Amino acid sequence: MDGSTCMTEVSEEQLSEFAGKVMEDIGGAFAVLLSFIGDQTGVYRTLRDIGPCSTAELASASQVDERYLREWLSAQAAAGYLIYDGTNDYFSLTPAQAVVLAQEGHPACLQGLFQQLVSQFTTHEKAIEVFRTGAGRPWGEHHGCCFCGTDRFFRPGYAANLVNAWLPALDGVVQKLSTGGKVADVGCGHGSSTVLMAEAFPASAFYGYDFHTPSISVATEKAKAASVQGNACFVNASASAIPDGDFDLICMFDSLHDMGDPVGAARHLRQCLAADGTLMLVEPLAADSLADNLHLLGQIFYSASTLICTPASRAQEVGLALGAQAGERRLTAVLKEAGFRHVKRATETDTNMVLEARP
Repeated sequence: MDGSTCMTEVSEEQLSEFAGKVMEDIGGAFAVLLSFIGDQTGVYRTLRDIGPCSTAELASASQVDERYLREWLSAQAAAGYLIYDGTNDYFSLTPAQAVVLAQEGHPACLQGLFQQLVSQFTTHEKAIEVFRTGAGRPWGEHHGCCFCGTDRFFRPGYAANLVNAWLPALDGVVQKLSTGGKVADVGCGHGSSTVLMAEAFPASAFYGYDFHTPSISVATEKAKAASVQGNACFVNASASAIPDGDFDLICMFDSLHDMGDPVGAARHLRQCLAADGTLMLVEPLAADSLADNLHLLGQIFYSASTLICTPASRAQEVGLALGAQAGERRLTAVLKEAGFRHVKRATETDTNMVLEARP
């Protein structure tokens, strides 16, 4: 029987409830795209800076078309993304809305995640092909917004936690870096984490490695802009092909689960550590069972893993497809299979876990 003509019996109450949820998600999808437009045109920042205003005033200050802006503002007000004052016909942002939508660098600003999500819609045909065939999809084949959005989303969290909380949670690492250590940032992407550490510990040498050549170019420019090129450099190399060794600290920020052979990569990195060195593994926060990950954060990470992380792993040798919600038990097993004898959770945030591993 054709499934499209098969009628399923369902109560009107259940149908209405679930259809309502889906409609909310559809509204949210539109809100994300429109929010990205508001970010890229500077409308949010302008509205934040000038305060409550009319459509004409905001259009003039933002240098966008007034008629389109009116529709955009109406949609945003309906979504609860800004405030409409019907008495004066004014629009405005609350302080919380201004932070989430327009305060670049704040950990609560979500424009980086919006940007990453829009990139996936942009290349949806490729995503469908990969999903249907089971083929891999290399990181470098994604839309450029994916790389920029990923860095933009993760950087505020690194800025808030890396130097002040994560590194101090590791045994003896801060002391080594303060006096002059050698550090590898593996899968460094655009280099934000590397630059943050290089700024905080000028006596140490930092090496950022990534197999994506364009990202290494961006990272190199970031180091120059931050004036840390003297103690931070970037190299185009995969985790399993890093030529250097004797590192006091090797960091992996949200990158191990993207690798085709995470065990082999971790084994090579263990060999690159000094005898008393430390591997710091930062991964998305996840429980060990699927049932315990069925919440909003789990949905977001599983979704990103479906579109980005798992296909990236499958595009590489071995193609283990660890996934972005592997959980501490699975990650620990990977590290121990790679030869690390001591693995523990050093600390965590609302979105990430930090594992400390030693040979």
